[in-house]
Amino acid sequence: MSNENWLERPEKKSSNPAAKFLEWKSNDKCFSYYDKEKKENVLVPLPLKFVILEHYHTVKGWHDASESGIYANEVSFTGSEELDVKSFKGGPIAKGIYKEIRSKIIDAGGKYHRSIYAVTNDLEIVNISLKGAAVSEYSKFIDVNGDNFFTQNWVEVAEVVEGKKGSIKYTSPIFKKSTAIKDASKIRPFADILQAHMNEYMSKGRAGSAVDKYESENFSDGEGPDKDDLAF
Repeated sequence: MSNENWLERPEKKSSNPAAKFLEWKSNDKCFSYYDKEKKENVLVPLPLKFVILEHYHTVKGWHDASESGIYANEVSFTGSEELDVKSFKGGPIAKGIYKEIRSKIIDAGGKYHRSIYAVTNDLEIVNISLKGAAVSEYSKFIDVNGDNFFTQNWVEVAEVVEGKKGSIKYTSPIFKKSTAIKDASKIRPFADILQAHMNEYMSKGRAGSAVDKYESENFSDGEGPDKDDLAF
C-alpha cells in the first residue's frame, strides 16, 4: 500500500530561523543560550562579533497568575504597530500600541525587549534578546550609528559597563561598530531565510514569541577568543 497522500502537504517549517537564543547574563558578564539537548544554559564568552540582519521590538516576562511565561509578536515600529501580548497558560493580556498598553503589560509582569537577529562567525542565525539596561546600551549604540550600517560592518561586544540600582549591582554589554564585512554574499542566504520567515510571520499577524523557552528573570551577574579570523 502506498504511503503517499492524496494531497500535497505543505512542508512544516521551523517556527524560527534562529539556531540559538541569546540573553545577557549580568553576573557572568556575557551572553548565554539554552541548549535543548544538554538541557542547560551555555555561556558565550566575550568578545562576541556578529552581523545584524534586523532588529525588532517585543515583550517578554513572567505571569504569576498563570505561572507561565509572557510573550508577544515582534514589530518594527512600536508607535504604529500593535503588540499582542499573551501568557502561555493564561491567554491574552493586552493588545495595542505599546505606550497605550504599557501599564497593563507591566502589571502583568511583562517587560519591553529588543529582539535582534544576527549572523555570527559560526555562520548561523542567532536571536539576541535584550531588556532593561542592556536595551539602553543598545539604544545609545543605534543613536550614534543608526541602522544603515548593518550591511557594511560587524558589531562587537567586548566590554561591559557596570551599574547600580538601589542595592542591586548589574552589568550591561557595550556595543561597538567593528570591522568592515569582507564578503556580503556570504550573509545574503541568511538574510533571505530571515526575510522569508518574517514575510510569513507578519502576513499572518502571528503573536508568536522569538524565544522558544522561557527563562525566569535573572538580574545578576568573559573574556574570550581572538577578535579576527572572521568568516566573511
